[in-house]
Amino acid sequence: MKHALLALLLLWLVGPGPSLAQRRARLLQPPANAPAQPLRLELALEQFTSEVHVQVLPEDSSAVLLVEKENTGARRSQVSFQKLDRKLQLSWIKQLDVPEGYDFAAICAEEPMVYALFQDNLREQRLWTAALNSRTGEILTTSFDTKSSRDIYELKALAGNLFVTVQVEQHVTVLLLNLRTGQQQFLPSVYEEIPAQLTFLADSVSQRAKFVVSQTNGVKSRLQVKQLSPQGQLLRTEYVQAASDRGLLTAQMSPGDTTERLLTGTYTLRDPRYSQGLFATDLAAGVTPTGSRESLRFYDFFNFKHFFDFMHPAREARFRQRGTRRRAAGQFRLHYRLLMHDLVPFQNGYVLVAEVYYPHYRFNGYGYGYTRFMNSTRGFDGYTTTQAIVCGFDRHGALLWDNTFVLKDMQQSELLPTVRLCPLPDGQRLALAYLDDDDIHYKVVDRTVTSPNDLSVPLKTSLTMPAERPTSTSNAGMVAWYGNRLLAYGYQHVRVEQGTDREVFFLNAIAFE
Repeated sequence: MKHALLALLLLWLVGPGPSLAQRRARLLQPPANAPAQPLRLELALEQFTSEVHVQVLPEDSSAVLLVEKENTGARRSQVSFQKLDRKLQLSWIKQLDVPEGYDFAAICAEEPMVYALFQDNLREQRLWTAALNSRTGEILTTSFDTKSSRDIYELKALAGNLFVTVQVEQHVTVLLLNLRTGQQQFLPSVYEEIPAQLTFLADSVSQRAKFVVSQTNGVKSRLQVKQLSPQGQLLRTEYVQAASDRGLLTAQMSPGDTTERLLTGTYTLRDPRYSQGLFATDLAAGVTPTGSRESLRFYDFFNFKHFFDFMHPAREARFRQRGTRRRAAGQFRLHYRLLMHDLVPFQNGYVLVAEVYYPHYRFNGYGYGYTRFMNSTRGFDGYTTTQAIVCGFDRHGALLWDNTFVLKDMQQSELLPTVRLCPLPDGQRLALAYLDDDDIHYKVVDRTVTSPNDLSVPLKTSLTMPAERPTSTSNAGMVAWYGNRLLAYGYQHVRVEQGTDREVFFLNAIAFE
């Protein structure tokens, strides 16, 4: 009886999910600018007995899956690379014999190569790599004993070498793996004490590894920009800091040759936890004799047209009135945290997407009756992303326009990008999208033009059979694929109206026009 009452209460709080008839209507009459879903692939895999990692290859419009599946009665799982063409049709399968005791850590690509990194689950300093030539199917494996290594944060490839961002004791550093020689080295030029922030771009155009490291003395913060060769040699170091009371928090370097070096990031006023706005500077413009940068520009979120779109218009008006008074008195501080995406070339400039997030916590404790908890502890419980800002810059750092995509408070355990970006065929507009349960939420951005934030369409479970619906979608994600296409993926339980339900791992092509 207690469980039944609880179920009724939850149903009353959240409401029933969309019915099959409602989903059919949304598929038959989608909202404006809705993306098409021309392709779908299903693999007969269950979530609790398999693991799938998706690596897209935009240059030849293909994708490679790394599939791990448990073998009934066997001690080791079966691992394979599977290549899909632009129509999501299987091209080939190559088995991968992963050493016993190694777990998947990361995957990346430098076309036509796909690299998978595995880590010994008992001896974390031992690594194993698999390099797949996606054109021929040839696989080269290499073992490394790094002597000291802990958490692996990121993996990127440049000129056939792997750059692995890792934690060593209380420092974040970069491990360079040379797959041709089997040698490895920790890069002394990138060794920062936690909680320093580090962003990294493996730039195939300039053939340089570009690092931006945040540094602070407890009062002011600055950025150190480093460029390394594919072999890990330090080629250039420069510092960027503000002459005013602003502190620079984190930033991204633009891709391209050495003549184009735009640095764009966030800045703060006193409190290094929060961003007050964006900054941009053209590093190619150099510095003055006093060491300052005339190209350094600051853009306060308060002056953005769309940053506060998440507020009701009346609330935003009141907020801006208070903000104007406090700014005049020098007491106005914003409290936002931003996760920045890589800069994307667009319209003779660049587009920056940054997601606004906050950490959330759960409280554990005990009390008596309806009294407040007398003893409680606060445990970290992940991150919530509330909106994504999208901004256009010219090549020298001038802000051209801004817009915002308001999200449905997406929660996740790790701080990873939620929203994906793709340009539309007209070359003037952009689409932003993310997955939430069984739906694709999206927004079409035309520079600073106001547009809806609440557009969505259901994920198609079949291209020919509308009489079915997913009852659950899990471990789902979305990546930019090629051109105007995204690739959505995840596990689904699909209920068929007059047939047999199925458990699958799906891939859906998402095409914007």
